[in-house]
Amino acid sequence: MPINRDSENYDVAIVGGGPAGLTAAIVLGRACRRGVLFDHGKPRNYAARAIHGFLGLDGISPNELRDRGRREAVSYGVKIQDCKVTTAKTLPDEDNPFPCFEIATDTVSVRTRSVLLATGVTDHLPEIPGVHELYGRSVHHCPYCDGWEHRQKHLVALADGSSAAKLAMSLRIWSPQVTACTNGHSLSAQDRRRLSHNGIACREETVTRLTERENTPIEMEFNNGPSLACDALFFGGDQGQRSSLAQTLGCETDEDDLIKTYDKQKTCVEGVFVAGDAAADVQFAIVAAAEGATAAIAINRMLQEQEAK
Repeated sequence: MPINRDSENYDVAIVGGGPAGLTAAIVLGRACRRGVLFDHGKPRNYAARAIHGFLGLDGISPNELRDRGRREAVSYGVKIQDCKVTTAKTLPDEDNPFPCFEIATDTVSVRTRSVLLATGVTDHLPEIPGVHELYGRSVHHCPYCDGWEHRQKHLVALADGSSAAKLAMSLRIWSPQVTACTNGHSLSAQDRRRLSHNGIACREETVTRLTERENTPIEMEFNNGPSLACDALFFGGDQGQRSSLAQTLGCETDEDDLIKTYDKQKTCVEGVFVAGDAAADVQFAIVAAAEGATAAIAINRMLQEQEAK
């Protein structure tokens, strides 16, 4: 399919249709900015049943929050493109001292004065049979998001080695019954003593499968020893950038592969901003939304300064 070269330039192109991107789109739309938002429809929290800790909307489903945000953004004139951005580049222009960018998908290409990356991160789930089937119901990656729903129940902390001990200790605020599972990785004597001192059981065998039984949410099977029944499992694992656009545009990342931001969600590339989980240490929906609003104000001020000059 040939690319449609959009004849209209935009003030801002937002890549990502989660809380960060949609909040920014609403703020900029209300500031009478011409904005386009690209959303590939595959959010990080696809498996979550509810969003928690969002003021006034605690327990709302991710799809409902997204649908509301999209309707609000469109009502303020923001154009939404339901497709994946494939390329982003800075356009050289000797007659224009300010940055200009081209954002392209497989079917459309637009020019924009600024870019907001709200592309988020992706969680790398443990490669254990049964994890994907239970993810979002009884298997979770964030106790702040889902710990309350499983409070005072038997929780499992699954991670490699000492990370399992650290995660297990953090889960004790939600339940006194916690088991650390290291998935075949050994614990140090110091970690074992610390877990024992705090009443936390430990399993160091390799986990081979998770299944859901009639009388228990999760039954964990190991390569050796008896199975373990629990009510919820929280895993610690790697995550990575969901998109390579930041790298393509020349943005810096830190040792955790998060995009470096400076004042008001700016990156090291003039005209490129980032908001949400892609740059955040605290990865909550409400934090992402706040960063989207912060970035939107910074973008509008940058554009105002350009127009004044």
